[in-house]
Amino acid sequence: MAQNPRLKQYAPLALITMENKNQLTQILHSLKEEKYRSFVASLIPTISPDSILGVRIPHLRKLAKGMSKEEISHFLGALPHTYLEENLLHSILLSCATNFADTLKKIDQFLPYIDNWSVCDTLSPKVKKNEKNILFSYIEKWLKSEHTYTIRFGILMLMKHFLDDAYTPATLEMVASIVSCDYYVNMMAAWFFATALAVRYDEILPYIEEKR
Repeated sequence: MAQNPRLKQYAPLALITMENKNQLTQILHSLKEEKYRSFVASLIPTISPDSILGVRIPHLRKLAKGMSKEEISHFLGALPHTYLEENLLHSILLSCATNFADTLKKIDQFLPYIDNWSVCDTLSPKVKKNEKNILFSYIEKWLKSEHTYTIRFGILMLMKHFLDDAYTPATLEMVASIVSCDYYVNMMAAWFFATALAVRYDEILPYIEEKR
């Protein structure tokens, strides 16, 4: 496979193609920074430091923009990934996708492999107004999962897409009814209600006052 010309911005990588996952890993290794790796490891204690390379998000976004459709398809189908940065790249690619129905299916496949808040919160698919009904049906399923980051992602999608014109009181009940001892689920629920409080104060305040 010919080298994608957009990857030439990484000058020493001009001879590396992205024909397979190993070659992409070579690119990621060449972009890593040890100090940044240590910083990221301190922020994400739920994964092994050995799975973190230390590649900054702007580099990953540039890589995503430089990948061909064939390269993207190959990469998204190569689960599970080894490194945090590969999972972040996966989230970025799904967030840039335009075929919503296909993207939801790919997100559904990816969620069980997410093992930290950073990858979860980076995943932010484009959602049009007329696509919210199908997203909502997925959210209902995700919130019933036993997997921490599947639940977290479901709450995140409610926060981003169902506190505006798509809001209904049921949205609040869905989050308030989640009972979990998991820190990353409860922090997302708190983030949801803090955001909701800023935009729907009168409706949210009773949930806070009544400790619901």
